[in-house]
Amino acid sequence: MTNYQLSTMNRRSFIVRVGTAGAALTMAMGKDSTLFSAADSASKIQLPKLPYDMKALEPHISEKTLQFHYGKHHQGYVTKTLQMIARTKYEGASASEIIKGTADQPDSETLFNNAAQVFNHTYYWNSMKPKGGGKPQGQIAAEIDQSFGNYDKFVEEFTDVATTQFGSGWAWLVQDSNYLKVIKTANAGNPITDGMKPLLTIDVWEHAYYLDYQNRRADYVKAFINSLLNWDFAEQNLESSGPIC
Repeated sequence: MTNYQLSTMNRRSFIVRVGTAGAALTMAMGKDSTLFSAADSASKIQLPKLPYDMKALEPHISEKTLQFHYGKHHQGYVTKTLQMIARTKYEGASASEIIKGTADQPDSETLFNNAAQVFNHTYYWNSMKPKGGGKPQGQIAAEIDQSFGNYDKFVEEFTDVATTQFGSGWAWLVQDSNYLKVIKTANAGNPITDGMKPLLTIDVWEHAYYLDYQNRRADYVKAFINSLLNWDFAEQNLESSGPIC
């Protein structure tokens, strides 16, 4: 192996393991994205840079929760997915491509679960922002009114779906044909497997809120809607041709 090949391998390994450094490099190169560029990696599966500081969502979600949730859980899904796709047909695939290729395939269930959790968590971080929440503006507001009647009815439906998901899972605002709807998925479930476009999501696995809210999932959901929800991200997805990851 040449020194050049060894250097390339070391660089790629470093970027996969040390996500924030890779994101800083991406921004320095002028690439405006919440996801790492895959230009210096053999895979598109990488840990995204958080779009805010670890303390930025307090008091609604604590720094300690983010340290475990983002730094341990999400990183773990990234690591496992990278291990599983190495030297396979999915090595250069995005999370959404892996999800579509492995959905409902019993022999690929573990890969689906890990890749879907990479996707789901990336959407979740971007579905929140400091001082977010409240009524949306722009096209997404018009779509909310058309699909749910008004914002308050959306809040009622989203709250019900998020709080009644039994066990671990997700609540999503999605675009299905020409209308928006709220759905729930269990465990690592993802709406793109049913041909729907995800606009935003809330994680209702217990590790997402238990350090801050214990068993009070309803309080966590309320804080997400009123104080964290990132309508700009939903608008971005509404206008996009496909998912960001």
